[in-house]
Amino acid sequence: MSANSADRNPQPADRNPQLDVVLVKAGRTKIRYSGELLADDGTRVAVRAAWAGSGVRDFGFVRFEPGDVFTEYYWRDRWYAVKEVRSGTGALKGWYCDVTRPARRSGPELVVEDLDLDLWRSADGTDVRRLDEDEFAESGLGESDPEAASAALAALDELESLARGDGFAALLA
Repeated sequence: MSANSADRNPQPADRNPQLDVVLVKAGRTKIRYSGELLADDGTRVAVRAAWAGSGVRDFGFVRFEPGDVFTEYYWRDRWYAVKEVRSGTGALKGWYCDVTRPARRSGPELVVEDLDLDLWRSADGTDVRRLDEDEFAESGLGESDPEAASAALAALDELESLARGDGFAALLA
């Protein structure tokens, strides 16, 4: 059994109900938080977690705040993660999408490398915006790893296409 074969095998959610999500950026852990493992089919991992930030984060177009609940979807074969965001009362705020390298799971830990590009889709679908393209350009990924940079840009284009249509329903079903 190879080191990565366990990462690809489906694991029932009830065998490991808590999962630590580790978001890595530029080789360093940006944030680590625990969530409830909802499903892992060997390709996609679904986690539910409370807002892990400290206090309120106001982007101008959405506010993340204590009490918000994120249902997060990560893929081992896609270059992004999609996070459904709901208020503490259950009202859908929208979807925050991170462009990432494919997720890696090892036991109770899911590691995701953030590649700076993000996308937001409001609950009603009228606001779809690409985020942090300037940070991505400044990251130097295009020079240091052109293949990863190309995959990241393609992932952002795919997310935008899904967000502008009705693609999220099928993707997250």
